[in-house]
Amino acid sequence: MQERLQKIIAGAGITSRRKAERIILEGRVTVNGQAVSKLGSKADPERDHIRVDGRLLTRTTEFVYLLLNKPVGYVSTVSDPQKRPTVISLVRGIKQRVYPVGRLDYHSSGLMILTNDGELANFLMSRASAVPRSYLVKLEGKPDPAGIAKLESGISLDGRRTEPCRIRPIGEGDKPWFAITLVEGRYHQVRRMFERIGQPVVKLKRVRIAFLTDKDLAPGRVRHLTHAEVERLKNWRAKDTAKGVED
Repeated sequence: MQERLQKIIAGAGITSRRKAERIILEGRVTVNGQAVSKLGSKADPERDHIRVDGRLLTRTTEFVYLLLNKPVGYVSTVSDPQKRPTVISLVRGIKQRVYPVGRLDYHSSGLMILTNDGELANFLMSRASAVPRSYLVKLEGKPDPAGIAKLESGISLDGRRTEPCRIRPIGEGDKPWFAITLVEGRYHQVRRMFERIGQPVVKLKRVRIAFLTDKDLAPGRVRHLTHAEVERLKNWRAKDTAKGVED
């Protein structure tokens, strides 16, 4: 049976469907020896020879779902041209090739999901999923309450308004801590939001993804998600967002 190429690539555990689309557009995919660079192209994964960067695709038969507590000083990629340590180097004893779902920048820490299930990765990174992500941030100075209210209601980033979020203080002092919960994940979004109100982020840690928390998971440690956790993520709906934050 023929399927869209991006779905086949994601199903093979190479990357998410979103990134698979980019790989196709870049001309890095061949089907039976012929280069394919048009989205919407289809192939039969059981009969056609599909290669990405010259590598023959095979169906992934066993999906792996991991939760990682990323320390500061690691990049959220499979490899790094600058030879910095990657989050993949923290994963040991896993035969399958996994990749991170979304990113945390080099100077940030906290929870990340790693998997070879492209369908789930694509869903979690989509705007439609509305999966909440909670962070603890330490600011350079005390923000104005009006500025916080502005961020909560939404601001324009890259020509598009941010979704409403929830921000609450959790510490006092000249460099106070705040908790912020978002339902989207744009490039360096938390840092850029606070910079907009003149309060750069000094430290940032992601402490929650949907209902998953960093409880009992030390920095640098990895654990497998349970079957129930995976099923709950796969069946997540926008209506579950508030409940996922409060659980």
